[in-house]
Amino acid sequence: MKDLPYAEPYKTKMVEYMRPSTIEERKQWIKEADYNLFNLSSDKVFIDLLTDSGTGAMSDKQWAEMMVGDESYAGSQSYLKLRDTVRRITGFQYFLPTHQGRAAENVLFSVLVNDGDIVPGNSHFDTTKGHIEFRKASVVDCTIDEAFNTTVFHPFKGNVNIEKLENSLKLNAGKVPFVIVTITCNSAGGQPVSMENIRAVSEVCKRRHIPLLIDAARFAENAYFIKMREEGYRNKSIKEIVKEFFSYTDGMTMSAKKDGLVNMGGFIALNNEEVYKKASVFSIMFEGFKTYGGLNGRDMGALAVGLDEATEFDYLHSRIGQVAYLGELLVKYGVPVQQPFGGHAIFLDANKFVLTIPRDEYRAQALAIELYIVGGIRSVEIGTILADRDPFTHKNRYPELELVRLAIPRRTYSLNHMRYVASVIRKIYDSRSQAKRGYRIIDEAPIMRHFTVKLEKIKT
Repeated sequence: MKDLPYAEPYKTKMVEYMRPSTIEERKQWIKEADYNLFNLSSDKVFIDLLTDSGTGAMSDKQWAEMMVGDESYAGSQSYLKLRDTVRRITGFQYFLPTHQGRAAENVLFSVLVNDGDIVPGNSHFDTTKGHIEFRKASVVDCTIDEAFNTTVFHPFKGNVNIEKLENSLKLNAGKVPFVIVTITCNSAGGQPVSMENIRAVSEVCKRRHIPLLIDAARFAENAYFIKMREEGYRNKSIKEIVKEFFSYTDGMTMSAKKDGLVNMGGFIALNNEEVYKKASVFSIMFEGFKTYGGLNGRDMGALAVGLDEATEFDYLHSRIGQVAYLGELLVKYGVPVQQPFGGHAIFLDANKFVLTIPRDEYRAQALAIELYIVGGIRSVEIGTILADRDPFTHKNRYPELELVRLAIPRRTYSLNHMRYVASVIRKIYDSRSQAKRGYRIIDEAPIMRHFTVKLEKIKT
């Protein structure tokens, strides 16, 4: 078997029809959606790479668990299954379910974050940054510099720069409620964090008596990269690697819609009983009783199974291999992408792809719109629109990278779909010199504007 090509460790049991459409139809639909891909209804999308969050396919064992879900309001058996699974996989003793990852952040940050606080981390995810800034606190990005050069090959571009972190903690002494490390680092291109780096961050935090939290949405994918790229871990199982890196930390939030392999769900896991008790109060206020946290019993049961499936090597090898397959095709065509490839998505480098469009005309968004018009493919901008305005100056924040993320849903699309996506991008790339103008914002929310922003096309 080792000499044969690798095949997906699953087979298809059900299919879902996807409606093809014409370029003319898509031009009209995206205009009616105010050039915001989030505003498109799903029947107007051919291949949906907007997000890998809650968009994957569940296994037969997960569906079977749905049928025996215990819907008791308090103390359901499904909750106990999930609690015990989380304890076994992560090692954390205290557990609160929530309906998704941003809900976990809302509950936990209600306890930990106060006006004027500073939270260092590695390229905070948009909702993480949003929940911190909503509480009149600030984030400090301590990601290594290599993350912002898409052509540099570094095996762990999600790493925290320890010197940047130390300087931030010294400068903001007494104002740092915790440090947060996102694994894998979505905003830097789905890039992993090494075990060595997690350990080093932990040592810095312990010296200063500051808690270390993990945004663990894609923790299993991060463990796969540690196994494949970091010395000393090739013979470790994914579950062993997971248990080790969580042991260096004080708690985690998770959007289980990623590496939990479910369509809805999230949770908080901690070792600090006092923080758990305080968070339980906010959980009851915002999410529901602490043994269901906004989830059905059947959802908790499916998540318990999903966490076990996601931390198996064969699944991860297939999943990350599919992402790499798309990336390799694009590199072959000369398309600029973040390298090495991340765990859940391929990120197009819009700064190199469409230099002809000014940054203040949102070149990454313009590229994402063109991808939809030409091929019916929905992606998402990870650039200036997502970066929001500075909460104090109200000016656009221009991140070092302007990216378009092609997030691959888990166990959903075939390699033929990846070939189609690559061919559409190649077509756009070959005609990129024709792109002259982008878009202007005509309406935006004061925070996390990318979800609801309205734009109009700038005419040449």
